[in-house]
Amino acid sequence: MTRLPQHIAIIMDGNGRWAKLHGKKRSDGHFAGAQALFDTMVAACNLGIKYTTVYAFSTENWNRPDEEVEGLMSLLFAKLDINVFMDNDVRFCVIGNTSRLPQDVQERMNYCLEQSANNKRGTLTVALSYSSKWEIIEATKKIARRVKEGTLRVEDIDDKTIDASLNTSFLPDPDLLIRTGGELRLSNYLLWQCAYTELYFCDTFWPDFNEEELCKAIYDYQQRERRFGKTSEQVTVDAGQQDSKQE
Repeated sequence: MTRLPQHIAIIMDGNGRWAKLHGKKRSDGHFAGAQALFDTMVAACNLGIKYTTVYAFSTENWNRPDEEVEGLMSLLFAKLDINVFMDNDVRFCVIGNTSRLPQDVQERMNYCLEQSANNKRGTLTVALSYSSKWEIIEATKKIARRVKEGTLRVEDIDDKTIDASLNTSFLPDPDLLIRTGGELRLSNYLLWQCAYTELYFCDTFWPDFNEEELCKAIYDYQQRERRFGKTSEQVTVDAGQQDSKQE
């Protein structure tokens, strides 16, 4: 409990395969996945994880069959229950091109954003109609406009400039990224933010992901040495200096 990740990002994969395995419809898999999301949110808060960011719907997912997309939007509307966030003192946030979402979903989403804005126990950020390439393109446009307006010099553009222009500017970079379902890729998710994030892949389908699976991922993370480009010796010295300051 003394070396927990501050921010966990999750790619919730395997709803469809879980449904097929259990002889159910894909929509049943997404419904079970939604429940797993809220269970994981509560488990993360109970452990003291301050930020959880989940990949719920990518820009590429708009290319899925219309019936599945409509079902996902209906489920999203039904599951955006403000009581879940208020009862657990969790702030709800969204990243992505939300203008593409149905109007009723946008209204429900904005209501949850406003009502939960002052909650303190944790932050659940949901990536909706999101892709990292889209986000970086939009950030580039913002920066280009500032240069054109004369409020930013090209010579002053650095990583902090880009950080501040991204959808995730209100979040620290993820310490740990979890992908369920057995796939070994990032799928256009938080590519800039995950430059030094520890990656954890598991075969568990998302609907079966629970507190025990979350703890396994965190335990695996705790066994790793995060060097951020430094040597092990430098990391050890830095840790010792930090401990001395705290004493």
